Amino acid sequence: MFHLLWYYVFMTAKKKVKKKPLKKNKGGRPKKAITKKTFEELCKLQCSQEEICEFTGVTDKTLTRWCKDTYEKSFSEIFKVKRGKGKISLRRNMMVMAQNNAAVAIFLAKNWLGMKDKPEEDQDAVEPTPVIVNINVQDCSKPKDKADES
Repeated sequence: MFHLLWYYVFMTAKKKVKKKPLKKNKGGRPKKAITKKTFEELCKLQCSQEEICEFTGVTDKTLTRWCKDTYEKSFSEIFKVKRGKGKISLRRNMMVMAQNNAAVAIFLAKNWLGMKDKPEEDQDAVEPTPVIVNINVQDCSKPKDKADES
């Protein structure tokens, strides 16, 4: 019976838990939480720095500082790298659309392949034609005499 009593006391006793000391407030405003995933997704969508700041609720200075702390590079350097995935996705979608949509295929041919609607004439083969201008000038300042008319 003693063992049962001891077991009951042992199992129901509250364990002493040490409380973690609270972090002291260093002062200033708390940092805004910007996640890497959110930032990278916005870069894929080709969002500008202003749009990313608006979405995350931070200023451009804060975003630049966050990029320095997180990636150890400036915003513009990171943005150039991270928006590349968005360009790849866009190109893939355009290639799929070009199979069914003639307008997209024409756009890609003009922009990527350098094709044009009207071919330019070869300027070496065509001789320029000279322009001849005849100008007749009359003096209208003197009145005509009647004797000159007859």
